[in-house]
Amino acid sequence: MEPLGIRVAILSGTLTAAEKRQLKKELKGGAVDVVIGTHALVQKSVVIPNLGLAVVDEQHRFGVTQRLNLGVQGEEVPDMLIMTATPIPRSLALTYYGDMEVSSIREKPAGRPPVTTVAKPVEKLDDVALAIKRKLAKNEQVFWVCPLVEGNEESDRTAATERFEHLRRIYGEAVALLHGKMKGEEKDEVLRRFRDGETKILVSTTVIEVGIDVPQATLIVIEHAERFGLAQLHQLRGRVGRGGEQYGAASCVLLYRSPLSDYAHARVDALRETNDGFLLAEKDLELRGPGEVLGTRQAGQVQSKLVDFAAHKDLIPLARAAALEALANPQTPQAKAAEWLLDAFEKREGAALLKAG
Repeated sequence: MEPLGIRVAILSGTLTAAEKRQLKKELKGGAVDVVIGTHALVQKSVVIPNLGLAVVDEQHRFGVTQRLNLGVQGEEVPDMLIMTATPIPRSLALTYYGDMEVSSIREKPAGRPPVTTVAKPVEKLDDVALAIKRKLAKNEQVFWVCPLVEGNEESDRTAATERFEHLRRIYGEAVALLHGKMKGEEKDEVLRRFRDGETKILVSTTVIEVGIDVPQATLIVIEHAERFGLAQLHQLRGRVGRGGEQYGAASCVLLYRSPLSDYAHARVDALRETNDGFLLAEKDLELRGPGEVLGTRQAGQVQSKLVDFAAHKDLIPLARAAALEALANPQTPQAKAAEWLLDAFEKREGAALLKAG
């Protein structure tokens, strides 16, 4: 943007304390036109008095309060653009209520085929590990995701360090390890070597969920898939097949530990049936509930004294129309009744959270 005369800055945890102080001073004084950042932007110490537009990418990685902190810093509430491949149930519910407008991009990037998803019991783990040889023979690469960094006696979940050592015994130096406890420079080097093809198998925790683009990666194995949420599984699956047809068919293997609960079974079945993130988000809403529209819970069944979200969803547009009419005419009995209800049900503060998406 700089050739257009637009002043751009970036705020992240990698800046020094002095650099952060200077940038926050410039933001507060209006010396920066566009600031791009990580969660470091969502802090009370970051003040942008004339904020006009807030774009939240990978929205599911932020909490409701965090998004609200970003959006209400000045006197005027900025426009909010929220982006995600997998809307959280609460946000999807807001679209049903009509409180969020939706633009849906249904098509994948050109030349990107769907990812074939299969589910296998953990007893087939050795077969899956050996099947990787076929991928390596075609110079393709593999992600292997585990839920923990290190194991402990209280958990039956496989640790990334344990799986790394297991695969290292089979594939030697072709295997690398990545997790959130590593230093930033170390993580960058591991990713660089994998991206450049110096290593072929990356054993990782969920730190690879977003922002990792390795076109030649065509297989992802997710251990203990029953422990992950539907949105997270879809995001992880999105790490493969990014190079298009020239790198071969992409696959996702969900390794699960039996017996599966009905809830876990439904998640696994949904992933096998579709690659459409929006359909999966609707399934997630159905399974987990919409959370609190007038609160911060991003999922969970509605705690309502009057309404059953599933049974009464056809009435929502009528209720919204009545609410808009009441807002436009604050002296009407309906408007005064709505004000009374906000106080009676202690939802006045919660109403402000609608701005967060």
